[in-house]
Amino acid sequence: MLDEERSVNDLRRYFAPGRESLTGSQFETLGADRAALNRDVVTAEDLVAVQLLNVRVPPAVALELLQGDLGQQISDELRKLPLSVELSEEAARPYIEDCGPASRAWQMLRECHGVNKAIAGKLLARKRPKLLPVYDNVVACALHGRRGFWLWLHEQLRAENLLLTERLRKLRDDSCIPAHVSDIRVLDIVIWMRHKGDHRRRGCPGLPRNGPSL
Repeated sequence: MLDEERSVNDLRRYFAPGRESLTGSQFETLGADRAALNRDVVTAEDLVAVQLLNVRVPPAVALELLQGDLGQQISDELRKLPLSVELSEEAARPYIEDCGPASRAWQMLRECHGVNKAIAGKLLARKRPKLLPVYDNVVACALHGRRGFWLWLHEQLRAENLLLTERLRKLRDDSCIPAHVSDIRVLDIVIWMRHKGDHRRRGCPGLPRNGPSL
């Protein structure tokens, strides 16, 4: 899939300038200057950013994140997550393991009423876009479900001397999309663009198992 011209075109279309772009193209960059000053704090702009990916943090949870104990607890875990470490690096593993800070933050969010896996994951991906992948129902369906997705993807990115990682970087270069788009975001967008049109909420078979692989 990553070698097909369609994937290059999908990425270009996703980040097309002006009104032609999809709202998710601004997920990482919305309020970027202020985001750099609030790297460990969930802000109102973060809550808007996840809406660009078609999810919404419930109002009561949003208030807790902005001015309650939940926000402080999430900040405590975010401080333990470096900005520079990418999911493809061996150093990423302790941060994403079951007892790691990313998993603890994810679990805190999941325990909130109305916060599903996609919401929790996208909010954390907004705060650490190189380390934590966007993973929603469309991508999960396309990949036929993956338990422990963070660790699974970490292993895939590192396999065969970083073969998948290098292919994602080449795809980013070939499509001429912004350099700030992380490797794992490239993968997310390619899979999402490929499957979103065919995805059904129930009984969806995902991408054909005998069709194109990554």
